[in-house]
Amino acid sequence: MTTLDILPEVTCPPTDLWSDEPPLESDLHLQQIIILLSCLELLWQEKNDYYASGNLTIYYNEEQLKKRDFCGPDFFVVLDTEKRPRKSWVVWGEGGKYPNVIVEILSDSTANIDRTKKKILYQNTFRTPNYFWFDPNTLELQGFRLIAGQYQAIPTNENGYLWSEQLELYLGIFDRKLRYFTADGQLVPTPQEAELEQRQAKEQILLERDQERQAKEQAILEKEQAILEKERLAQKLRELGIDPETI
Repeated sequence: MTTLDILPEVTCPPTDLWSDEPPLESDLHLQQIIILLSCLELLWQEKNDYYASGNLTIYYNEEQLKKRDFCGPDFFVVLDTEKRPRKSWVVWGEGGKYPNVIVEILSDSTANIDRTKKKILYQNTFRTPNYFWFDPNTLELQGFRLIAGQYQAIPTNENGYLWSEQLELYLGIFDRKLRYFTADGQLVPTPQEAELEQRQAKEQILLERDQERQAKEQAILEKEQAILEKERLAQKLRELGIDPETI
C-alpha cells in the first residue's frame, strides 16, 4: 500500500455558488448601487484588475454555508483580481481575497445591523480596509479605515468628503446621492453625465466653428462693400471730371 492509498479524502467546498441575496429595499437603494458601480466602471474603463458588484453574496467559510448565514454588501470592490462576471464572490475560490472597500446603503430594517454586526464582521473577519455606510433618506454618511486591526472613523475634508485610499477617491454627497470625487475634488460623472458633457462639448465646438465661419463671411462681405464703395466714389469723381488716380 502506498502513501497515497492511506491519505484521507479531502472534500473541498464548492466555488460555483449562486448569490442568495434578498431584494433591495427600495428604488433609492437600486439607484445608488447603479451610480457607484457605473461611475467606477467609467472611471476605470482601462483597468482589468478589479471586481466591483452590488447586492451579491460573499461566501467566506463552510460554517456560513451550513447555517445559511449569507452576507452580501450593498456595494463592494476587490482590487488586484480578475475583472469578469461572477455568480457570487467565493473567498476560498478567489485566493482568499476579501473586499478592499464596502459600502452599505442604510434602511430602517438594516441600519442597526450595518452599524454593529456587519461592521464587526468587516473589521474582524473580512479585514476590509475601508468601510462606508450611507443613508439615502437622512444623508448620513460615515466612513472607517482599518488601523491596527480596528476601524477608526475617517475625518471629512473641507467639503465634507471622506477619502478612500483604496480607491484613491473621495466619497461625498452630491444632489442627495453618494458620489465619487477625484483627489482634486472633481465630481466623477455618471455615464449619462459624461455623454451629456461630450455632446455639449461637441455642440460648443460646432457653435464656435459656425461663429468663426460667420465672422469670416462678414469680413469678406465688408471688404466687398468697401471695394464697391470705392468704385462708386471713383465713378462720381470721373463724372465731375476728376481723375481719382490723382487724388
